[in-house]
Amino acid sequence: MHKIEFFFDCSSPWTYLAFESVQDLVDQPDIDFQWRPFLVGGVFNAVNPSVYQNREQPIPVKQRYYAKDLQDWTRHAGIQIGNPPVFPVNSVKVMRGAFMAIEEGCLVPYARLAFQRYWGALQDISQDEEVSKIAADAGLDMDAFWQAITSQAYKDKLRANTDELIERGGFGSPTLFVDGDDMYFGNDRIGLVRAKVMGRAGV
Repeated sequence: MHKIEFFFDCSSPWTYLAFESVQDLVDQPDIDFQWRPFLVGGVFNAVNPSVYQNREQPIPVKQRYYAKDLQDWTRHAGIQIGNPPVFPVNSVKVMRGAFMAIEEGCLVPYARLAFQRYWGALQDISQDEEVSKIAADAGLDMDAFWQAITSQAYKDKLRANTDELIERGGFGSPTLFVDGDDMYFGNDRIGLVRAKVMGRAGV
């Protein structure tokens, strides 16, 4: 039995790619797969402020390749990732809602809807109406949902996961841990995670 922890924030396009890539591992009988919502902005503020510096002073050749690389991965995954007019986006309400989706057993459709609304439909998922649409389409009760995500308990859940990722050496989204302390960062490391838990040689 292996344990995979998937720390994620729906505001990241690379996390969207990783989310779709790990789906074949989610329901494996010999894998304890755990979804770990967190707030990537909190991690950037604490340990990775260079992200903001790169946005303010991008390197043109690197930016051109970044755009090409993202679209190459997008075509490979068969999903749509555009350029949302609001970027970066405040994903705090959506990510608090992910905890309720976990509790109700609908995290995958909930997170997929959030990714699709932001990266596919290019909508501002910081807005209450967008958050409500995601939750409703995932089958969550609206009154219970809003009561939950505005509660101190759910605020604390998101902060705790964010703080935990920082303490464990994480610096962005997606971050995965295999069996506790074996960390992998980024969409392009999913193959390594898959090889590790599937017992393939060389990993």
